[in-house]
Amino acid sequence: MSSKKDLRIVFMGTPDFAVTILKKLVEESFNVVGVVTAPDKPAGRGRKLKSSAVKMYAENQNLHILQPTNLKNESFLQELASLQADLQIVVAFRMLPKAVWSLPFYGTFNLHASLLPDYRGAAPIHWAIINGETKTGATTFFIDDKIDTGEIILTKGTTITEDETVGSLHDKLMHLGADLVTETVTAIMNGSVTTTKQPSKAPKLAPKLTPENTKIDWNRPTKQVYNFIRGLNPFPSAWTSIQNGEEETTAKLFKVTMDLEDKTIAPGTIIQSKTKLGVATSDGFIYIDEMKVAGKKKMAIRDLLNGYHFEEGSKML
Repeated sequence: MSSKKDLRIVFMGTPDFAVTILKKLVEESFNVVGVVTAPDKPAGRGRKLKSSAVKMYAENQNLHILQPTNLKNESFLQELASLQADLQIVVAFRMLPKAVWSLPFYGTFNLHASLLPDYRGAAPIHWAIINGETKTGATTFFIDDKIDTGEIILTKGTTITEDETVGSLHDKLMHLGADLVTETVTAIMNGSVTTTKQPSKAPKLAPKLTPENTKIDWNRPTKQVYNFIRGLNPFPSAWTSIQNGEEETTAKLFKVTMDLEDKTIAPGTIIQSKTKLGVATSDGFIYIDEMKVAGKKKMAIRDLLNGYHFEEGSKML
């Protein structure tokens, strides 16, 4: 393949994370002949149809857009084939059938936001922080018929700081991933790609986030609770039930700090002053700087405590 214009690329992705990678390809003059993204979905109070972030960018760049509801649909497969792609790139999309990923001459590669084989799955950025990792990265690999198991092309690592949130790490990996994708495409274009089979060791996994696995367990050690909350801040956010006198409600927690100190009170017990709110864990306290009580807006704890009273003996459950 002699030049960028000779390599016909179809890009597949949906959220903001994918937009940054697509934008980098366009700005570096790679020949993106088509973009596949999710169908428009109803959103907001008016339930008006909302386009994906990738679609909005692709429209702005006058790129050819496909929005299949079924990736095995014959008319979609025919339209995809008509684009005559030499290579397909997948970033934050969905699992592809073999009829799609095997179509181009050079195959289809995926960008995954972890150092594979660890953190295969839907939420690799979140789980790396939740599990207290100090490093992570991004991987490009050729797609095969399983999830995130294909042969690795390139990897690039980065550190996870003590106060990193999923929001800050998401943005860090988004830009790192954009560089990794263009390096991967260039290597494919130049015929210099070598791949590595993924190790067979049992990897750490990154399952989909649900209301069940994003609830805080105050019986765990302080550091684990701290990692859990920052690994879900700001999205989808860690949550807890609150028993405040006779009232039971829920709250989402965002910015917190931790304090490892001797204590004799039960995990989940709330301690407060006029400007501070702490919750006991098994070996210390989590101090909350930002939270959103159900029915109220997200606010700094100092502002919340001005108008919201926690009765003595209140607990987070």
